[in-house]
Order: sequence, then C-alpha cells, then structure tokens
Amino acid sequence: MAEQPHNQQNSQNSQKNQRKRHPNQGVHKDIKKALGANERTQQNRLTPRINTKSSAKVRITPLGGLGEIGGNITVFETDRSAIVVDVGMSFPTEDMHGVDILIPDFTYLREIKHKIKGIVITHAHEDHIGAVPYLFKEMQFPIYGTPLPLGMIGNKFDEHGMRNHKSYFRYVEKRKPIRIGDFEVEWMHVTHSIIDASALAITTDAGTIIHTGDFKIDHTPIDGYPTDLHRLAYYGERGVLLLLSDSTNSHNPGITKSEASVGPTFDLLFSRAKGRVLMSTFSSNIHRVYQAIEHGIKYGRKVCIIGRSMEKNLDIAMELGYIKLPTNIFIEPHELGKYPDNEILIVTTGSQGEAMSALYRMATNEHRHVKLKPSDTVILSAKAIPGNEASVSALINFIQKCGATVAYQDFSEIHVSGHAAQEEQKLMLRLTKPKFFLPVHGEYNHLMKHKETAVKCGVPERNIFLMSDGDQIEVTPKYMKKIKTVRTGKTYIDNQLNEEIANDVVIDRQKMATEGIVVIVAQIDKDTKKFITPPKVSSFGLVADAKDKAFAKEISDLLEQFLANKPDLVEAPKKLENDFRQVVRKHIFRKYKKYPTIVPTIFIM
Repeated sequence: MAEQPHNQQNSQNSQKNQRKRHPNQGVHKDIKKALGANERTQQNRLTPRINTKSSAKVRITPLGGLGEIGGNITVFETDRSAIVVDVGMSFPTEDMHGVDILIPDFTYLREIKHKIKGIVITHAHEDHIGAVPYLFKEMQFPIYGTPLPLGMIGNKFDEHGMRNHKSYFRYVEKRKPIRIGDFEVEWMHVTHSIIDASALAITTDAGTIIHTGDFKIDHTPIDGYPTDLHRLAYYGERGVLLLLSDSTNSHNPGITKSEASVGPTFDLLFSRAKGRVLMSTFSSNIHRVYQAIEHGIKYGRKVCIIGRSMEKNLDIAMELGYIKLPTNIFIEPHELGKYPDNEILIVTTGSQGEAMSALYRMATNEHRHVKLKPSDTVILSAKAIPGNEASVSALINFIQKCGATVAYQDFSEIHVSGHAAQEEQKLMLRLTKPKFFLPVHGEYNHLMKHKETAVKCGVPERNIFLMSDGDQIEVTPKYMKKIKTVRTGKTYIDNQLNEEIANDVVIDRQKMATEGIVVIVAQIDKDTKKFITPPKVSSFGLVADAKDKAFAKEISDLLEQFLANKPDLVEAPKKLENDFRQVVRKHIFRKYKKYPTIVPTIFIM
C-alpha cells in the first residue's frame, strides 16, 4: 500500500478530531434551538401575566392585624366602592385592667361608609370575626361568607340581641365568583385550624389580588378536603397582580404538620389513662375536638362538653354537617357522677388559662360539677398565644397541685399549628406568581422573614412592602406605593356587658394600678378660713398599711400649712381643690417618686 503524503494525512487526522469534538453539526443547531425555546418558556411561565396597559388603581388599607397577632381587618377600595375583609378582635395586655377584648378603631370605615359594598369573611376565628357585632351595632353592610363563619357570627348576633341583622348574611359557594361593587370575589378552600376556611381571589380592573387568609397546606386533613392548590395555580397562570399572605409562622422552616398527626398522640394518652380524660383546646378547632371525641368513643367513654363557646361551635358544626357524631355518646355535666371515671371524656375550654374559663375553675375547685382528681389526665392541646404564657403556666401549676397528670408539651404532636411554615409559604408564592407582594398577619419580624422568603422565590425586593396598620397602599399594574396613613387604634370592650370602655377609664385604671390613689376629704370654715378638723387622708397602693397613719398626718400637715399661707383661696373652692391636688402631687413625687391619682373633696362650711 502506497504511503500517503504527509500533508494529506494531517488533513484527514484533523477531520477525524473535528468529528470527535462535533459529531453532528445539524443536531447541535437543534439543541441550541430547543435550549433557547425552553429558556423562553421558563421565563414566560415565571413572569406574572399582568395587563400593563390598564390604568386602574386599587387601594389597600389594613386597620388591624399588622404589628400584632390578631385583630385582622383590611379595606380594599377603588374610587367608587370598597369591601372590608374580616373584622377581627384581639386580646388585651395585662395592664389593660377590666378589658376583655380589643376591637379595631372604625373611624376610617365611618369616613368611607358610603362606598362600602360588603364585608367579606375568610374564616370563623375570633381574630377575624370577633368584632363584627360591634361594627354592626353602628353600621350595617351585606356580609359575605361560607356557612360556618356566618353561622358563628349568627351566634354572636344572638348573644348581642341582634338577630334581625342576620338578614345581611349572604352565603357564598367556593369556586364561584360573585360581584361586590367594583370587585369580583371568589372563595377558595384552604386548610387551617378551623373548618371551612378560605383564601380569596379578588379580581379588579387593575388585576387579580389573592388574599390567603390564614392557611396551611395540609394534604391529609381530617375532612379530606385539602387546600385548593389547583384553583390557586389557575389564578397564577392567568396572572396575579398582588399576593397578601399569612406570615404567622414565617420563622418556621419546613412544613407545618398535618392535623391528622395529633391522632396517634391522643391514642397513646387515652390508652394510658386510668381515670377521666379532660381535653382542652381552642373552641373553634372543631377537628381537634372531633379527634378527641373519636378516641373517647374508641375507648368506651361518654363525652361531656363544658364551656359555652365549645358547645355552640360543636353544635353548629354538627348541625351544618361538617362533622358527624352519634348523639347518644354525649352526657350533661350533672350526669358525670353516674359513670366510672374511666368511662368519661370531658372536652372543655380554657387552654389559654383564662381565669373565668371552665378548666381554670375546675383546677381551682370553683367549678360547679367538676373538681380535678389525682387520677385525671388533662390534655392541653393548644399552644399558648403570645402574651398568655404566664396564665397557661399558672393553669398547669393548679392542675398539678390537684395531683392530676398534665400532657402539654411532652409530645411534639399534641398540638399542631394551623399556619403555613416556610416551605408552604414558598409553594403559595410559586403557585400564584404575584408581581407584587404584601406579607400580612403578624408582627414586624414575621413580615420581614416572609419578605426574605418571597425574594428567594423570585419576587423583586422593590415589589414588596412591609405595611403597618393604617398604611394605605396603592397598587396598579405598573407600581405599588404608600400614599397616606389613616387613623387606626383599638377600642376597649367589657365582654361581661358587651360594651365599650372609654380610653380615659383604662388609662385611669393603669395609673391607679401602678401609681396608687390618694383620697382627701376636708372641711373648711368660711369665716376663719381654717380647717374645722384635720383633713382626712386615705391612700391605696402607695404606702404600706403600717405607714398609713404617718402618711395621712404628713399630708394633713402639708395642707394645713398650705391653707395658712393662702387663706383667700377659700373664696374659690374649685381652684383650691386643684391647688391641693398640685401641692400633694409635687410632695409625693419628691418623696416617693410616684404620681398617684389624687381625689380631693372640699366642703366650705
């Protein structure tokens, strides 16, 4: 075989090497084309589909629920109409003496009353519906919701003597949009720690707004109805202008456990219990109550429901068919003595250690029918609401002093949250693909953490705003910005009377609790301009009882000296009272570093 020339051989080797590096030039072009097409598809599916040609605007104003846990209420409005999403209550702090609940300040609603076309309810928790009766005492609008929330609001109207206001109820169907003023609203099912919770799709001329309400994504809920991810994804594909999403558990990594995970813990506790079992949880957590009752039935126990709110909520859930239980398992409190302890389950209120609750009274031997025994097992199937830790701890101490066994935080699945953790929040963001994002429901640190999660899920930081109560946000397809701040605040309520407590009354109570009170009664001769007898001085919360007499003489001497220096003030009793108040206040602050409430009463004889 003839030897090939050197240059020809090099050329052939070069072609072989090129074929090894680029085996098929045609396939290479097809790959580039497919890669480019897929890249465009990925970008298109992640980009919100918003009609940027629209000039429509929507304003969003939270009046409660931000910077706090509870008290949720948000106004959505256009130039012509408005809707209010939820009207919730919150709980007072320890220094709000005699205050049972807090409701939002309705000043802004009064200003736009002519525009409000309806109240929209997401679910039946107190922090979303608890203030509705107080709003309706002043102004009434159609109120839209699914059956359970409206049923529970109806119970409240009955308690407040407002049955006629049930005529404003408008029952809605999930997945069926309805028109309310300029807004088209659709309720979408979500799982939460209460039955029949909903997220909202609010469609406007500016675009679609998704409000999640309170939610978690439970794939194995007790009733078999998981969060409607398909509908959320549907709106995500159509294009979501703005997402408002629950931030309560934004610090929690991973996912929130299913409500069903509580069942095995209940089973273990019921199987071990030798005497009565008492289970306490939030009265609205019907599925938790249902699970406890199921285990009571399994272990041959009769069920006694104690606590007005627990009874009403269970009754309405059974009446509406949300849960089904045989009626012959229930007994009344006065029948408890007819059955052995190991055949009794008591489901009761009081998991937050409320002083007037049924469980608290049982633990302090003040309940009419039930006193705790050493053989009892008490299951606290609820986490302390922030601020209630001390009262829950006190309740546990009382239960243990009775000798009963307490199951509280000993088992990780004795209680599960109803709010989404980070991975569920991410799923909500990915499904809805919003252009703008407003984290809601929680304190500032919760909103901030939720913002971080949203940025990781592709929402530009410039498209996220951390609101405070009263911030009015304007959103259009092109921008989102704060335009003004409206008045917000809290109104104090005495739940025993279902009446408002004036702000100055609460302030006076706080002052008396921290600074004390001094009462002065004096009789003055109008002719001699001297005290007829030494002023009578009584003090409370300022000095110890052993020092009362010395303190009274100290103040009495001070006033006698003051009057001797300014006898002409007797001609002006009101000014004299005020001057007495001022001189005593200055003296007490100099000596005791307190500003007590001073109540002088002067009689000119």
